[in-house]
Amino acid sequence: MDSFVIEGGRRLDGTIRINGSKNAALPLMAAALLTDQPVTLRGVPDLADIGNMRRLLAELGVEFSGDPGAPRLKVTDEGESHARYDIVRTMRASICVLGPMLARRGEARVSMPGGCAIGDRPVDLHLRGLRALGAQIDLDGGDIIARAPGGRLRGDTIFLGGAFGSTVLGTANVMSAATLAEGTTVIESAACEPEVVDLARLLTAMGAKIEGAGSPRITVHGVHRLGGADHAVIPDRIEAATYMCAAAITNGSLVLEDCPLDCLLAVTDRLEAVGVRVELLGPCPDMLRCRCRVTAERVLRPIEVTTQPHPGFPTDVQAQLMALLCLAEGNSVITEKIFPERFLHVAELSRMGARLFRQGNTVVVSGVRALKGAPVMASDLRASAGLVLAGLAAQGTTTVNRVYHLDRGYEKMEERLAAVGARIERVSDREG
Repeated sequence: MDSFVIEGGRRLDGTIRINGSKNAALPLMAAALLTDQPVTLRGVPDLADIGNMRRLLAELGVEFSGDPGAPRLKVTDEGESHARYDIVRTMRASICVLGPMLARRGEARVSMPGGCAIGDRPVDLHLRGLRALGAQIDLDGGDIIARAPGGRLRGDTIFLGGAFGSTVLGTANVMSAATLAEGTTVIESAACEPEVVDLARLLTAMGAKIEGAGSPRITVHGVHRLGGADHAVIPDRIEAATYMCAAAITNGSLVLEDCPLDCLLAVTDRLEAVGVRVELLGPCPDMLRCRCRVTAERVLRPIEVTTQPHPGFPTDVQAQLMALLCLAEGNSVITEKIFPERFLHVAELSRMGARLFRQGNTVVVSGVRALKGAPVMASDLRASAGLVLAGLAAQGTTTVNRVYHLDRGYEKMEERLAAVGARIERVSDREG
């Protein structure tokens, strides 16, 4: 397994362009199952999760052509509707093929998904929404089997709220399925995340009739068929937030290009409270693709933050912010409301000298003057990023093991950080 070896204490300085969003690209790719016409996606990042989705869609009859960063997807065979466990177990987002395949082909068989060990993420809300559209749902051998009686779903009013708020992939699944359903579908307590809005833009370009994307109520008027489209994936707001934290934790200065500031208001609000400055550089006609400079004051201030569904502070930035707050003066409080068990990085940061006290879904971070390099173990995608940030600021050498987690969501992170001054390298088989 690969590891990152980081010599900390080097100030980052330079420019990083933000890649296309992984969390947007995956359901966008799945949307190609809704039509027999070509769909071109521009700005698709080169990530492990993207590669797994390509393999899955290829098994489901999708042919890929063109540049990997701007692939052309076209369904050439609709005879296979089984998303097998061997692929689905590698990433949770595989579930987003369920709605499109069911709506277009009248049936779908999808293995229960896998993914990161960050807590319980049941698919019951997905199934509740599809049942409301008339689907018959069964479970057999670990597979979800869904059928549309008569071959077509029917519109209905659906409440998609759950114990920890709305569901992004569940909203994507139901919204995609509803585009080809008979009649009108109203999704109440829909996820408001920018990735849902981006999916709605693609579906609309394909001929869908969707209102309210980005709000808690989405209305979909079903159509008989969808066509092809050419669509640019939005920049990755989580990647942008990660590099903002990287600039701050190293007391550096990074210019971020194609930064989706309009999606990051909760993040920039909390960062500015810490003492991080995010300066817009020049005019920005598209607030999803800005150019900005990120710097930090020498003394970081403690804050309180609670993760929430969008437009609140994203759970996917919690670990990175925790790493930064380890160096703030005073006590910060982080409360996790989306995935209450998403604290596997706490023990690893403690190995580096962080003072962290967890009680339930809250962690108190008592700032220290410096972190110390140490061998640490990555447990999930965003925890990995948090540990890399801590290593960039720590005194001495930090080895982050099992960075395959990180490769799921960050394209060539070590090369991009090295280009702006980090001393970081990827090493293979360090675990023997």
